[in-house]
Amino acid sequence: MDTNTQAKMKIVIDQKIPFIKGVLEQKAEIKYLPGDKINAAAVKDADALIIRTRTRCDKNLLEGSKVSFIASATIGFDHIDTAYCKKAGIYWTNAPGCNSSSVEQYIVSVLLYFAQMNEIDLKKTTVGIVGLGNVGTKVKRALNALGCNCLVNDPPREKEEGSDGYTDLKDLLSQSDIVSLHVPLTSSGPYSTEKMADRDFFESMKKGACFINSSRGEVVDEDALKEAIRSDKLGEVALDVYRNEPHVDQGLLAMLSIATPHIAGYSSDGKANGTEMSVQSVSRYFKLGMDDWKVKNIPQAGDKELLMDLSEGEFLDILSEVYSRTYQVMEDHDRFMDAMDQFEKLRGNYRVRREASAYRLRLFNDDGLYRKVFEGLGFEVLADSCM
Repeated sequence: MDTNTQAKMKIVIDQKIPFIKGVLEQKAEIKYLPGDKINAAAVKDADALIIRTRTRCDKNLLEGSKVSFIASATIGFDHIDTAYCKKAGIYWTNAPGCNSSSVEQYIVSVLLYFAQMNEIDLKKTTVGIVGLGNVGTKVKRALNALGCNCLVNDPPREKEEGSDGYTDLKDLLSQSDIVSLHVPLTSSGPYSTEKMADRDFFESMKKGACFINSSRGEVVDEDALKEAIRSDKLGEVALDVYRNEPHVDQGLLAMLSIATPHIAGYSSDGKANGTEMSVQSVSRYFKLGMDDWKVKNIPQAGDKELLMDLSEGEFLDILSEVYSRTYQVMEDHDRFMDAMDQFEKLRGNYRVRREASAYRLRLFNDDGLYRKVFEGLGFEVLADSCM
């Protein structure tokens, strides 16, 4: 594409995508809009869209437009009608894995909270991970670092790789003390996940087992979940995603141990990754010369270097204290409980949150155990023998 063509390009961008304002203005005419305000009139003369999950990209939005490329700064792409895009000759990309470390951080914080509240011995805990994609793989690594035994269910991967290392879903549910969902939302085909967590799913779980969903709200039958909670089939329940977002069932929220407004993947690092992948994909498609563009100067949350004396304290207490200095899931839970009707506002104005890799831990009086654990959780560890 020559320079004159570039100057005439138009890109419509969701105004909530972070770190992107001012980036593409020299390459194209840019229009920023709220995700739910990106409509057919707005995209009619646009060449490209950079969106999030709040914009449904289908025939109603795209028919008759100039749009030839869509970049979604999210790991999911169920908001894109891929069949229509293929038929219309519209190329699209998403950002797989962009916030996988952020969701890992969320799950670890949830698990540590559950363990403290219920005096759970992590080294005697079996966690069932349903879905071993980018997120599930990192969650498994982190939980192994904590000493948990992990069972994994992922039928598509098992079909490709063989059964070694994978567990049948019913067996996983019956053996796991905690079950965590990390599946994409699919509503058809042999591996449909829509409402996979139904009445039979919950009845198959161990009595008193904990349940976590940070994937998609639609993979859970919320009526069946409420029934399982009321009947005391389940122990602690943590949800970050819901059916009919942002219009969340407040009756369900009141029944949960942890409720957060779809922010598991909302670390500043994860957002930066998604923006980078979107800008780079637009650049490659339109030959804009920004194929290696990176976000600079991500804000830091608190002190970058954390000091910890390990000479006293129990394993779980030390883990929880250090981890809480980087992220505490209950802070997000409390904010949501104080403003349950402000789902979108809480997401749109989410605080700066950095992942473990943004911190350095200086550990004193460590015999080597904690260094291995914290490195497994993604921290850079600087170990000293005394303090």
